Amino acid sequence: MRIDLNSDLGEAFGSWQMGDDEAMLDIVTSANVACGFHAGDPSVARRTCANAAARGVSIGAHVAYRDLAGFGRRFMDVSPAELTADVLYQLGALQAMAKVAGTELTYVKPHGALYNTIVHHEKQAAAVVEAIVAFDPDLVLLGLPGAVVLDLAEEAGLRTAREAFADRGYMPDGTLAPRSQEGSVLHDPWQVAARMVQLVTTGTLEAVDGSTLSIEADSICTHGDSPGAVAMAGAVKEALTAAEVEVAAFAGS
Repeated sequence: MRIDLNSDLGEAFGSWQMGDDEAMLDIVTSANVACGFHAGDPSVARRTCANAAARGVSIGAHVAYRDLAGFGRRFMDVSPAELTADVLYQLGALQAMAKVAGTELTYVKPHGALYNTIVHHEKQAAAVVEAIVAFDPDLVLLGLPGAVVLDLAEEAGLRTAREAFADRGYMPDGTLAPRSQEGSVLHDPWQVAARMVQLVTTGTLEAVDGSTLSIEADSICTHGDSPGAVAMAGAVKEALTAAEVEVAAFAGS
């Protein structure tokens, strides 16, 4: 058994700090680095890529809607052409930072509202896929199992990877529970770790209503901005290792 651990990093902005990226990079095998549209700035992106490269952590572009004020968590009704251009812009920016760090992008993970929107929104999903294909068809697209964007990506010849969330609750249909709902964000490190061992070893998780979901995942995300994120990621990795699950990047580093 094998699984990747990823986290959303590089989300500081100027003098405003978010999470403990240094500590997370000692735990995770993949880093979803903010590209400046929902969080992050050039200095933060460059530093995060350099720190990831020094640890052999795979770097992914955490592309988002252009929404700094809303941290990328608000739906944006942008045209497909505009969204494609926005994603291309972010990919180019982060690839530059990875290149000067002596490494390269290996995958793309959309952020926040964009991530959730392209589970079902075909036009925006197609726009994201178009940008990745145009930029580098060797990049892997990381997304929610069953998302329309993964289907479109595979049809376009892209490799895809499926993601599960350690610190988020799930609806019975397999989508993430809205953050406003009770039980949508989980906080106990060892409860979360036990859930992830169950996920990897049995392919199942409990939804917020108590029903059992079948979920296949190639990567597990622990949000870097969650309270106690480092402890949670550490507990998940420790529990997986104890269960004899290999923790390794799904895309080359």
